[in-house]
Amino acid sequence: MSDAILEMRNITKNFPGVKVLDDVTLTVARGEIHAICGENGAGKSTLMKVLSGVYPHGSFDGSIVFDGEPQRFNAIKDSEHAGIVIIHQELALVPHLSIAENIFLGHEVVHRGLIDWHEVNAQAATLMERVGLHENPTTPVGQIGVGKQQLVEIAKALNKDVRLLILDEPTAALNDTDSEHLLDLLRGLREQGITCIIISHKLGEIVDIADSTTIIRDGQTIETIDMHGADATQDRIIRGMVGRSLDRRFPERTPDIGEEIFRIENWSVLHPTQQGRVVVDDASLSVRAGEIIGIAGLMGAGRTEFMMSVFGRSYGRDASGKVFLRGEEISTRTVKDAIDNRIAYVSEDRKEYGLNLITDIKTNISAAALGNLTSAGPFIDGNREVEVAEKYRKDLNIKSRTVAQLVGNLSGGNQQKVVLAKWLYTDPEVLILDEPTRGIDVGAKYEIYEIIGALAAAGKAVILVSSELPELLGLSDRIYALAYGRITGQLPVAEATQEALMSLMTIENSSPKEAAA
Repeated sequence: MSDAILEMRNITKNFPGVKVLDDVTLTVARGEIHAICGENGAGKSTLMKVLSGVYPHGSFDGSIVFDGEPQRFNAIKDSEHAGIVIIHQELALVPHLSIAENIFLGHEVVHRGLIDWHEVNAQAATLMERVGLHENPTTPVGQIGVGKQQLVEIAKALNKDVRLLILDEPTAALNDTDSEHLLDLLRGLREQGITCIIISHKLGEIVDIADSTTIIRDGQTIETIDMHGADATQDRIIRGMVGRSLDRRFPERTPDIGEEIFRIENWSVLHPTQQGRVVVDDASLSVRAGEIIGIAGLMGAGRTEFMMSVFGRSYGRDASGKVFLRGEEISTRTVKDAIDNRIAYVSEDRKEYGLNLITDIKTNISAAALGNLTSAGPFIDGNREVEVAEKYRKDLNIKSRTVAQLVGNLSGGNQQKVVLAKWLYTDPEVLILDEPTRGIDVGAKYEIYEIIGALAAAGKAVILVSSELPELLGLSDRIYALAYGRITGQLPVAEATQEALMSLMTIENSSPKEAAA
């Protein structure tokens, strides 16, 4: 029997006017963890869609050999029948159904025409034990965190007798603890003989876990690296991905910090559904012109909830506290209030909150400031809209053929640039960036970092929320730490280290608080 469980030979895939995959070859050894790396738009996800049958046999050139047998997958069910299961970055779970119901969705245990719920829950518990998920099988999926939802997806795959498990950005939305648990689980699956393909932009994790790494650039296979070799480093992977060395991970910047622009005082907000639960507790911060402040905190600390509640009460209920712009108290009670006061918020979830994926680039860029495009009456100046979108397409290096291209067809990095363009067009004084580089590659990250630096250099006040401490340390002038919804301290970047920040993020006298009855 061959050592290779999967061979994809000379795969070429065209979309109208674009060659997305060009003679790509991929060989995955049986029982290994094989990483696929490349910049956004390199063709990684397209290659996996070819493999899983999303793009059926005949819609591409080349061949697929799985476990020694040529394959012609015409749908996802065909690849799953062969033992290939893909878990996408956007998890395919139904939040209102239980964990057990999600695991067995489409594969229900039926006796005499009825679902045997006792057996479903019992088998689900066994699968959950295999992945280290210690929850009641009847718990609704929407009530557990993203890390545990990933485990539900893997349990679903195990229920399908998976032999090759493909994970697309599995740790992008996870904190360090959940990420390490997931990577340990993949190591355990490898010991059980299950082969894994992992697509990830977190190169430290790739170096730590992968046996082999295939690099794809511009739709072509560049090389496959033996990750047990002495030269299997992050820098080697980066060179392959971007075609050059990145001497610095963060652009050089000389801060020119002016007067205070934005201040939040004694901000508190309650959970939207859990009665009495305080999510943000008496938090205060300030940011000056030309300054980038970072907000650090573990998953569940309240970082996103803090920023969303300030921006038009987009999260929670019973928000209290004061917001000041250039020393004057302002209202941010609605999103329109926030925008009118020149505050912009780039959400951590660009696909749900930041973009309309089924419309084009120009429509997305103009969406938050349509009033800028009306001269007389209620009608939008279409020519002006195109001019504006073209300017931002060039200024931010958005890789697209035209501004009429659908945003849903762009890579993650280019989608993020469209979100930035949308908010820059509102001409904000305060720009809140929540996980601005989540799920994008190192090359696109560097471009986003340059944009952030340019905004600060233009005198904007920038608030950066990130789960990556090296990113906060590389970009910020000051960093606030948040734990259980409370600001536990702040450090100038010259005094900040990952250890010092982690100490503030896990401070012992912070704990969840209940509102007074």
